[in-house]
Amino acid sequence: MSDQHESHAHFGWFKRRKNLTPDDITVVDTDMLRRAVGAAALGNAMEWFDFGVYGYIAVTLGKVFFPSADPAVQLISTFATFTVAFLVRPVGGAVFGPLGDRYGRQKLLAITMIMMALGTFCIGLIPSYGQIGVWSPILLLLARLVQGFSTGGEYGGAATFIAEYSTDRNRGLMGSWLEFGTLAGYIAGAGAVITLQFLLSDAAMLGWGWRIPFLVAGPLGLIGLYMRTRLEETPAFQAYAEQAEKREQDKPGWRALLTVHWRQLLKCIGLVLVFNVTDYMLLTYIPSYMTVTLNYPESKGLLLIILVMVLMMPLNILGGYFSDRLGRRPMVISACVALFLLAIPSLHLIRSGNDFGIFGGLMLLGLALVCFTSSMPSTLPALFYTPVRYTALSVAFNVSVSLFGGTTPLITAWLVKKTNMLDMPAWYLMAAALIGALTMLTVRETARLPLRGSPLRWRVRMKQSVCSTANSA
Repeated sequence: MSDQHESHAHFGWFKRRKNLTPDDITVVDTDMLRRAVGAAALGNAMEWFDFGVYGYIAVTLGKVFFPSADPAVQLISTFATFTVAFLVRPVGGAVFGPLGDRYGRQKLLAITMIMMALGTFCIGLIPSYGQIGVWSPILLLLARLVQGFSTGGEYGGAATFIAEYSTDRNRGLMGSWLEFGTLAGYIAGAGAVITLQFLLSDAAMLGWGWRIPFLVAGPLGLIGLYMRTRLEETPAFQAYAEQAEKREQDKPGWRALLTVHWRQLLKCIGLVLVFNVTDYMLLTYIPSYMTVTLNYPESKGLLLIILVMVLMMPLNILGGYFSDRLGRRPMVISACVALFLLAIPSLHLIRSGNDFGIFGGLMLLGLALVCFTSSMPSTLPALFYTPVRYTALSVAFNVSVSLFGGTTPLITAWLVKKTNMLDMPAWYLMAAALIGALTMLTVRETARLPLRGSPLRWRVRMKQSVCSTANSA
């Protein structure tokens, strides 16, 4: 095998469909696949219950940790702390990613699960500003940093785990269960908050009720940890790890990642941008925008968001099915075009004050978002090759989320206050949609094709390498 061919094989350039052979097809155990997808999705749901509940209870947290006469200032301060957690996410990705590529995906996913639960549980124990003064927001910040650090290794690891366990034929469908879990976590978080708001008075909610969703993270974390420790490692990583010691000199480091895969990293950042700006705009910022800016009742706003997410869940699985049949490119590009065209009409419906109009506006944005949530878990891991997949996806994903997704609530809230332009969220979404569409045009179709570095391809390569060594000897 020539050096040039060896390099290309190592970094996993795609084969065209017509050049595939039976040895290129990924084969997995069906029962193990179901267990892996279920555990990863359940763990992701628990993680995003922990992380998402912060956004749903932001207005109350602003009063507890950031006393101010101006509700808008309280909200901005709360979202500033929300955003800080995203700034440390690339650090988490840079730490967990290489460890996951070296020691295995399953082990690291168990660690991220327990760290996330611990950070969230601690938020529920922090005394209010009225009790300990400035130490209250400082402790909140520290807990958020723990959350952000652990989440830095979560999505990249979970998406990699499911993608490497899935068959080539149904990778989109299997991957869509990951975001199904995310939506389930969001719904559980929103449901917990709105239930407390109905059951408790404003004084009780402000005094102690807000702590309950955070304290629930403790037992949830133990359940998620149990589920993830019972999983086996992915077939792709096992096949790679079997040969890792023999190929020590070929293990790609940061230099190889940045010099060989920089184009794929940039593509991943662009796709994650539109995915997460839409996600955090609709599911995190819009509920607070409706309450603080539009004076819409907080409980009603959360109920509508919950309804939209409930409807998105089956649509997400359907979208994953169609992404396998139609392709990732048509799904993502169509969603970007729809988001660009419907952002302003959707926001006008949300601003109408009519319950049915508001639901219609939220649902239009939800339909665009579901095209991303159903396609991205299978699109993003396919950009990278087995030895660098966890690292590359975690770093690119979290850099993009930190710069663009996690900052969406803070920047949008600031822009609305600064400019008094109530359509600002729509313009923000349109800019993201344009970037997403242009990025996806540069990405090759990967539906129904093997991942770069699928298990059987590794075995074929190693057999060829052994033959070449024997001949030269």
